[in-house]
Amino acid sequence: MRSTSQALCLLVLAAAGAWATYSWHPRAPALYLVEEPLAEDEVSVEQVLGEWSGDVIWIDARTHERYAEGHVPGAHLLNEEGFHDQLFDLLDVLQTAERPVVIYCSGQRCEASRKIRTQLRTQFPLEDVWILKGGWPAWVASKGPVEKGS
Repeated sequence: MRSTSQALCLLVLAAAGAWATYSWHPRAPALYLVEEPLAEDEVSVEQVLGEWSGDVIWIDARTHERYAEGHVPGAHLLNEEGFHDQLFDLLDVLQTAERPVVIYCSGQRCEASRKIRTQLRTQFPLEDVWILKGGWPAWVASKGPVEKGS
């Protein structure tokens, strides 16, 4: 019994020491997920709404079904499956684009946005084309307006 209480006492003292070190250490690591910095081709919801006041051309790179369930108001559907047909409907918008283009898809690591970005920059002289960091979930989390239907 005595060795159990000694072990428990040592455990409590070690935990208290660890907590104190963590609490007062100037470079203590985060104990929770830290948001990754933006990649060079990414923009955050806050930046879109703040710096550009939301005045961008939105491209939704998700499937038609997901787009119909909900999308950023005014977003244009342009995904890999129907790229050429959908692109035809966007020619006027993209050829005269003076606003930044922001592409989003279903999640944090969705590569569909990057593929659409690459295809757009290959076919149009667009420089101001960005990927929304966090994609659709980031938009929903920011409590941005949602439009439904096609």
